[in-house]
Amino acid sequence: MARRNNRKTEEAQIDMTPMLDVVFIMLIFFIVTTSFIKEAGVEIEHPIAGTTVPKPKASLLIGITKTGKIWISKQEVKPEAVRAKVAKLRIENPEGAIVIQADIGARAGIVLKVLDQVKAAGVSDVSIAARKE
Repeated sequence: MARRNNRKTEEAQIDMTPMLDVVFIMLIFFIVTTSFIKEAGVEIEHPIAGTTVPKPKASLLIGITKTGKIWISKQEVKPEAVRAKVAKLRIENPEGAIVIQADIGARAGIVLKVLDQVKAAGVSDVSIAARKE
């Protein structure tokens, strides 16, 4: 007579709880340490310059269109309100640089007015965007 072995085979299981904890902690770490760039919100045709230098620490982009409209964080802003808006956004990221993205057809007067307002807000690290030849 043949003997039957009625023992149940044990299945190996992996406890996923510690791995999920580590994944969530890493996710929180990356979210907290990420710096977000405030986009201007408009398409700009940049002027051409031969001596362009990348600005990796830019945290706020200010867009100026051909028609002279100013855009900060995807909102249109009046020239007089640029200083207050920049000062408010500067509180969130005091160390980031500001880049003015002026369209090639924008008037120099409006660009200088925006530059003056940004400097009046206490920002010293300001650049004007251009593309290389």
